[in-house]
Amino acid sequence: MLSDAQWAELEPLVEACRPRAKVPPSDLRRTVGAIIWRCTNGAKWRSIPAELGPWWRAAQIFIRWARLGVWDRLLAMAQKRGVELGMAFLDGTSIRAHAKAAGASKKGDLTHAAEQVKRLGALVAALVPRPA
Repeated sequence: MLSDAQWAELEPLVEACRPRAKVPPSDLRRTVGAIIWRCTNGAKWRSIPAELGPWWRAAQIFIRWARLGVWDRLLAMAQKRGVELGMAFLDGTSIRAHAKAAGASKKGDLTHAAEQVKRLGALVAALVPRPA
């Protein structure tokens, strides 16, 4: 879940980037937290914990925003604030290839958007002031 300090840094950026709709998304903080949780853990959408809201809402917003380029704009805005992203190291023994990695056709390429969300999650974590 996003801490209050993380959400305070992220909320103005999300509000500036998100598409306007007739009805704004309910509990946007929780939904963004669910998206970050899913992209950080590499889990399936249905594995999102219940306290982060319905999995389908997070999946729907992630896909819609990916197609509209919201994640790219959000990351660019955050980087303009001067926050540098850290590095992540992955151990190949714990990474599984998706079924589509075997060459199955892809309906929509969302891997770029997922990478942007992972970077954004690292960015949000970097924004939180650390105790001295």
